[in-house]
Amino acid sequence: MKAAVLFETKSPLQIEDVDVAKPRAHEVLIRTLACGVCRSDLHFVDGAYPHPLPAIPGHEAAGVVEAVGEEVRTVKPGDHVVTCLSAFCGHCEFCITGRMYLCVSGETRRSSRDEPRLRLANGGTVQQMLNLSAYAEMMLVHEHACVAIDRDMPLDRAALIGCAVTTGAGAVFNTTDVSPGETVCVVGCGGIGLAAVNAAKIAGAAKIIALDPVPEKRAVAEKLGATHTLDPMNENTVAAVVEITKGGVHHAIEAVGRPQSAATTVGVLRRGGTATILGMMPLNEKVGLSAMDLLSGKRLQGGIMGYNRFPVDIPRLVDFYMRGQLDLDTIIADRLPLSEINRAFDELRKGDTTRSVIVFDQ
Repeated sequence: MKAAVLFETKSPLQIEDVDVAKPRAHEVLIRTLACGVCRSDLHFVDGAYPHPLPAIPGHEAAGVVEAVGEEVRTVKPGDHVVTCLSAFCGHCEFCITGRMYLCVSGETRRSSRDEPRLRLANGGTVQQMLNLSAYAEMMLVHEHACVAIDRDMPLDRAALIGCAVTTGAGAVFNTTDVSPGETVCVVGCGGIGLAAVNAAKIAGAAKIIALDPVPEKRAVAEKLGATHTLDPMNENTVAAVVEITKGGVHHAIEAVGRPQSAATTVGVLRRGGTATILGMMPLNEKVGLSAMDLLSGKRLQGGIMGYNRFPVDIPRLVDFYMRGQLDLDTIIADRLPLSEINRAFDELRKGDTTRSVIVFDQ
């Protein structure tokens, strides 16, 4: 199969021939048809987050099941599936207490001691990134890293649900539990932030304020349901949000991964409000609340993968799209072949685009 391989950080990915093993027990072989270009991958490509190399990035994907190993019960060949990096074992402490998104069981993840399942055509080993490696024509994943969806769902849109929408919409539906009539501020209008804006509209938020320095992305946010949009680079933006909402928002969602945007997210809260950080901050950064914030009942939390229960959440999000409530068409800026992966990352670095999707020949 063809795959985009990262041999060295801060260097272009290279399209290589890679051999993929046959599925073993609880494994699923998927023919990849679409994969979103997510900033999380860019953090690994640019070396901000460490990972053994060479490796194949990519995690926001959809495709068709080609084959399954023994004991696979959740999908079958021919199923259309969305993958999710928060694979779960189903019986650890986190899983049985309803926090599947925190599962780190070795049963669903490969370690350096396991026999390599991906190899370059010349025989070199390739690491599987985030247990998915979706910038490739095939994926070999644990059965609890994918879920079957409605076959009428367009797979280039479905791919976005695997990360951006699960994270952004999940922050609204699961992590913060937005109630009708409450106010929401979303900081950052990339794929995750725009999904949060759209979900806040579905949840019935009274005011949805989207912050982004790029005018075109603010315009997309308005199309998806934002009632107000502002440039966070203006020095009076926090005060403007507080004025618009008469005291600050009930829920603020950070979808960028920068310390400045985290400070803005905390700053726009009303008394008793909650800030949710979704972006991947630099590893040495900290985010906090002041003593006055704490005395005002404000809360700060993470929101890894939107606190999803993806076997349930992803089909529901697909249904939202099929019923015209979740607007994935507007979020997608470009559809590119695998050969254009480096250009897609260059556009992502500029910060002007919403979401690009790598599409494979069907």
